Amino acid sequence: MTAAPPDALRPSAAQLGLIGANFLMWSGFFAVIPLVTVHFSGSPAQGGLGWPAATVGVILGLRQLTQQGLTVFGGAWADHLGPKPLILAGCLLRTLGFAWMGFATTPGVLLAAAVLAGVGGGLFDAPKNAAITAVTRPEQRARMFSLTSISGNLGMVGGPLIGAALLALGFRTAAFAAASVYLLAAGVMAATLPHLRPERAPARGLAGLARAAADVPFRRFTLVLIGYFVLSTQINVAITLKAISLAGPHATGPLYGLSAGLAVVLQYPLLRAVERHLPLRAALVGAVVLVGVSLGLMALATTFPALLACVALYSLGTMLVYPAQQTLTARFAPPASIGSYFGFSAISLGAGGALGSALGGVLVDAGARIGVPALPWLTLAVIGGVTALGLRWALRGLDRPDDVEATGAAPIGEGS
Repeated sequence: MTAAPPDALRPSAAQLGLIGANFLMWSGFFAVIPLVTVHFSGSPAQGGLGWPAATVGVILGLRQLTQQGLTVFGGAWADHLGPKPLILAGCLLRTLGFAWMGFATTPGVLLAAAVLAGVGGGLFDAPKNAAITAVTRPEQRARMFSLTSISGNLGMVGGPLIGAALLALGFRTAAFAAASVYLLAAGVMAATLPHLRPERAPARGLAGLARAAADVPFRRFTLVLIGYFVLSTQINVAITLKAISLAGPHATGPLYGLSAGLAVVLQYPLLRAVERHLPLRAALVGAVVLVGVSLGLMALATTFPALLACVALYSLGTMLVYPAQQTLTARFAPPASIGSYFGFSAISLGAGGALGSALGGVLVDAGARIGVPALPWLTLAVIGGVTALGLRWALRGLDRPDDVEATGAAPIGEGS
């Protein structure tokens, strides 16, 4: 029996505003974050400041940890205040944080600016998804999330290209441009998004988070996924550093363009093709293996085209992990606690992203110091293998069917 097609989605002003703001957020993020590595760790001969890669990696990791840590609570706060005030406040703080980065000349100032930007992201991340849910009918939410996700991937394609072009005018100019994009996104949200204050705020806003934390199988799944996010973060650290070493500071444009472009074109059809042949859990494990193998192969890449070939393989793996992770998270969650389970799942991205940002820089520095440039890539490949085995263990006994539910194709990696 063929299901009846859902009604056509005719986006409202609020929905169009959310799609547009999401595009702006991802564009602004990827216009400046790759340049942080280029500007602060790059060779002084190429206009960089020559800081150790480990220093910049730790700072980026703390920014991500700040953002994802607050994301855990952002959904609960939106239940009490409504999503709009948090989205607007988050965009304004992100604007200030990115602008401040343009004035950073010491690690302490860069850290403060990065943490402020992370606080902004933590405020708008979960409320943005809550707003999408609130302004969209249940039968059309999957398609609305797909549209916002595609807009994010398009922003991830364009952002690095804009940032690379602005880098010729100086890092401060690029940082100011990215900051102004978030100010524009705040204006779009202020004009189009209604105030969606809940009619009745929950009496115990964090009770759902406590329930998710006490769910041993789900907690195990979330913690094992930290290993995967250590790998996915390397697009911002170790892979970017290798691209710069092979092709110069303007390599970030093609690098991110290829990664996000593949996601725009292939993520959804690839997921649909894989689900016809593999159970969802097997697809998730296989995708993590593919990410680990592609990182290991980067040890052999001695030219920029060879590195891009490895990045293409890496992207095929990462674009499968997100929808699989989201679908399995929904299967773990009781109907009354879905939001809290998704909030708790942000711990894996926050902890893995922070650890991965720091570890990537440390491994690159250590490999250069001891004369073993393959060290970071071999280490990351091992982490991929261990994580895949951990996922097989963590998902034992998950007794829900292995069909892939309707999921949006979300931007790969970490963003906005």
